[in-house]
Amino acid sequence: MGLKLAEEPVPTILIVEDKDSMAEMLSQALEAEGYSTLRAKDGGEGIQLFKDKKVDLILTDLKLPQKDGLEVLAAVKGQNPLIPVIMMTAYGTIATAVKAVKEGAYDFLTKPFDPDHLLILVAKALEKQRLVTENIVLKDELARQQLKFPRVIGKSAKILEVMEKAKKVASGNTTVLLLGESGTGKELFARAIHELSPRKEGQFVAINCAAIPRDLLESELFGHERGAFTGAVGRKLGKFELADRGTIFLDEIGDMDLALQAKILRILEGEEIMRVGGTSRIKVDVRVVAASNKDLQAAITQQAFREDLFYRLSVFPITLPPLRERREDIAALAEHFVNYYSKETKKELKIISPEAMTVLMNHAWTGNVRELQNCIERAVILTEGKEILPHHLGIRTMTSNEMLKQEVALEGSLHEVSNSAVRQVEARMIKKVMKETGGNKTKAAEILKVSYKTLLTKIKDYAIES
Repeated sequence: MGLKLAEEPVPTILIVEDKDSMAEMLSQALEAEGYSTLRAKDGGEGIQLFKDKKVDLILTDLKLPQKDGLEVLAAVKGQNPLIPVIMMTAYGTIATAVKAVKEGAYDFLTKPFDPDHLLILVAKALEKQRLVTENIVLKDELARQQLKFPRVIGKSAKILEVMEKAKKVASGNTTVLLLGESGTGKELFARAIHELSPRKEGQFVAINCAAIPRDLLESELFGHERGAFTGAVGRKLGKFELADRGTIFLDEIGDMDLALQAKILRILEGEEIMRVGGTSRIKVDVRVVAASNKDLQAAITQQAFREDLFYRLSVFPITLPPLRERREDIAALAEHFVNYYSKETKKELKIISPEAMTVLMNHAWTGNVRELQNCIERAVILTEGKEILPHHLGIRTMTSNEMLKQEVALEGSLHEVSNSAVRQVEARMIKKVMKETGGNKTKAAEILKVSYKTLLTKIKDYAIES
């Protein structure tokens, strides 16, 4: 049964016109075309409505009581320069209307005008707004994103369970928290949730909270005004504004500064942001998907993460399994990457030899899918013939005896173990801790830093006597 998506949001147009008959005609023409409208009788009321409501386009008369059309234009552009403003003017004020276009208005209409011409102009303005926003996002995303896959690869029970959860939560606006080790595909799942949601026509904007210096992260998230700090030579829109009516992906949110965490919490509760150096609040309609490879509950205990933000983010938590727990997907993932990089490097399609596949299946993959992807890319480049052999992978294989004899420190958490004998090491660690705790599974789970349920599963999986 397919997922039924909600209809695309209807654009809202604010009409600022002091003559009731004209405002009524405009409203009827726009609503007949499928738009939603708001009406204001003077510039001051129009500016206030724009601040209070979600507006996609402004249609304003040039001559208005209280504040005129130019003041409306300045207020709108000061709040959000991407919102198109169309001016309406009489013949005697065309020169002023031309000035308004130079100051940022999308275009002007000379009264009286054909309603069909108005509708064409509105459609073009909204489309240009969409393309400009999309272009800003794409430039930012393409600068750091090398590869994006359209689908999740895998048929293991664990990955299918995660995919089912993602499909169920995608249809609403629920905040999602993706948890899992580095390289497990958290951004891929965030994109999938966006693509399956009613917000798919909006932007998906991703930001890595750990990759941007603390002093710059606030500006990246919320934008800044000109002169807000040294180097702020102009106004900049933040990621939340660019993601308006779409989805923002806050990756590695566990690395975010506590002060910024408080601001994220306020946005989740009030749906408003304030640019750095700004004085007015800006309404945003954004779905938040956050991700972390850290134990956020442990970070709360260490006072490194806000407990109230954690509960606000984890309305719908999804934990992505590491690759070592979904080994039946390794072959399909490896073949997918081989196909991709064979085309990317313009080489003949490679095949993975049985010996190389055995190496891939037995490797620990502590870097998860990302490590496998990098491994295959390197192998495709190194392979001169058609067949990828074990030495192309750059992975040293160990015999069973080497794995069993390998000396490792049996301390720390299970997730900190990073060697090719993961299963053997995990079993030995569990046996050791179970012995030290006298068989107390609750205490053992605390020491090993895994959930009680995970410990029980591993005890059963490794056939450990308890």
